[in-house]
Amino acid sequence: MNQNILRLAIQRKGRLAEKSLDLLKKAGIRIDNYSRQLLVKAQNFDLELLFIRDDDIPEYVQDGVADVGIVGENIIYETGKRLNIAEKLGFGKCRMSIAVPKSETFNSIKDLEGRKIATTYPKILKKYLKENGVNATIHYISGSVEITPNINLTDAIFDIVSTGSTLISNGLKEVETVLESEAVLAANRNLSQGKKELLNEILFRIRSVNKAKNTKYIMLNAPNKSLEKITKLLPGVKSPTVMPLALEGWSSIHTVISEDDFWERIGKLKNAGAQGILVLPIEKIIV
Repeated sequence: MNQNILRLAIQRKGRLAEKSLDLLKKAGIRIDNYSRQLLVKAQNFDLELLFIRDDDIPEYVQDGVADVGIVGENIIYETGKRLNIAEKLGFGKCRMSIAVPKSETFNSIKDLEGRKIATTYPKILKKYLKENGVNATIHYISGSVEITPNINLTDAIFDIVSTGSTLISNGLKEVETVLESEAVLAANRNLSQGKKELLNEILFRIRSVNKAKNTKYIMLNAPNKSLEKITKLLPGVKSPTVMPLALEGWSSIHTVISEDDFWERIGKLKNAGAQGILVLPIEKIIV
C-alpha cells in the first residue's frame, strides 16, 4: 500500500455507501468513475476508496488492508475488532432492540430467562444478556429474523430497528433497546504519521460539513430600540453581527442558529420587533 495515500474502506452498495460518498463530496473530495471498480483514487486528495462488504470493513481496517473505514458501530461491536473510532458521522442511525410477539407480556429483560432468541448479532446479544444475568438460548439467523416467532422457532428476536414498521408487520413489539448505533469513521490503531495527518485533514473537513447540518444563517431587520432584546434571542457562532441600515433608527442583524432553535424563537423575535426575516442554508462552518 502506498504510504503517502490514505485508504478508506466503505460499503460497496446501500444507504451507507451513498451517504459516505455524499459526505466526501461535500468535504471537497472528488471521486469519479467508481461504479464498476473496487479501488478508486480520489481526483484531488491523497485518498483511495476501497469498496467492500460492510461486514468485512472492521477486519480490513484492523489488519491494515485499509487505513480507515466508514461502517456502523454495531458491525464493529459484533466483529469485536480493535479499532479507533475517530468520528461519529451522524447518519445511518438505528437502534438494536429485542422484540417479542405483541400478545406477550413483557416486564423486564428477566422475562427472557430460559427463552429462545433469534438474531444476526449473537455477540452483542450474548454480552447484553450476560451483563443482565439472563440465561437464554441464542439462535443465529443469517437472514430475516422477524419470522422466527411466528413459526414457533424462537420466543423473541434481537435485530436492527429503524422505523419499527417491519416489527409491526410481523406482529412484534419492541421491548428492550440494547444499543444505539450510527455510521462512524474507524481507524487502524497503528497509522503512520503521514496517514494521521491525512486523516486529520479529512476529519477537519467532515466536522465542518456536519457542523453546518440543520444550521441556518439568519438575517433580519430590527428597530434600534429593540436591538438588545433581539440579540439576546439570537446567539451566533460568537455573537450576532449588527449593521446599520440606510433607514435611520434601524439595523440589520446577521447570525447563525440551529433550525430547531429558530422555530422555537421566531415568535419571540417577531414580538420583539424583528421584520424581514431571511433564512439561508449553510454549506460548511469553519471554527
